Amino acid sequence: MSKIYVIHENDAWVEPLRTAFTELRLPFEEWFLSEGLLDLAAVPPSGVFYNRMSASSHTRGHRYAAEYTAGVLAWLESHRRRVVNDSRALQLEVSKVAQYAALSRYGIRTPRSFAAVGRAHLIAAARQISGPFITKHNRAGKGLGVHLFQTAAALEAHVASPAFEDSVDGITLIQEYIQAPEPYITRVEFVGGRFLYAVRVDTSLGFELCPADVCQVGDAFCPVGDANAGGSVPVAVAPRFRIIEDFRHPIVARYRKFIADHGIGIAGIEFITDRAGEIYTYDVNTNTNYNSDAEAAAGIYGMRAIAAYLGSELRRQRTDGESSALVAA
Repeated sequence: MSKIYVIHENDAWVEPLRTAFTELRLPFEEWFLSEGLLDLAAVPPSGVFYNRMSASSHTRGHRYAAEYTAGVLAWLESHRRRVVNDSRALQLEVSKVAQYAALSRYGIRTPRSFAAVGRAHLIAAARQISGPFITKHNRAGKGLGVHLFQTAAALEAHVASPAFEDSVDGITLIQEYIQAPEPYITRVEFVGGRFLYAVRVDTSLGFELCPADVCQVGDAFCPVGDANAGGSVPVAVAPRFRIIEDFRHPIVARYRKFIADHGIGIAGIEFITDRAGEIYTYDVNTNTNYNSDAEAAAGIYGMRAIAAYLGSELRRQRTDGESSALVAA
């Protein structure tokens, strides 16, 4: 019997999806692709394949998981299997350069960026940006390599220090720093190519913006602040993740067109708004996660929406197969 296959390399991030599949009584199987053996002469099973491979897989000891997944997706696609977030999506997941180049073709503004290989070229790129700038890894996730610098000299000192860490693919981005009037970014979530919701993310605690519950570790992410000056009564602060009610913006239509043309069915796309009201898109995350507290407050559940969408794709596939069989008979 055909089923849903989830391709991934992080058990913790899949746990909420397992729960949703069970609640909806959907047949599924996981392919944990940290390593493996692929017989190119074999025929893949029937079903719907959901690719959740992450750009940050190498940080969990799965150095070649993304490369192996690319091979598996090529194999599945050669047999015309239904793949949600296909090989085109994976290419964007593991490369900010590819993301920005693709976004620009849809009139979606991104921050001015330079891609540099080699420390001398990093410094040369920084000298071409007036004002503050950030560094980030081309193959990133988890805020890898993200640092804010005021001057090229400050970057030069950092690059010469033991604190500097190169990107796993050797490419580091030097990017203009977008100064927002308030410390937050907006993440727009899509499931099945359709807008699900937008979430406001407080960035005052830094650049680690993973919304998954397993990422929220320690008091820094607790919705209750430190004790007040008297040291007795906790100071309540706004939650770090908050779903925006009735979010509407013209950028959503552009994002929908963009993901539809790049084999992306499920994604979270992040943008920041500067002091002039201009928005800059800086990340396309095809391995999207959700924050349970924010969803419970809004009554919207991303993983359940994903499970329902994959279930509808599986039913459609079975119906198409039955129709083809009747025609052939």
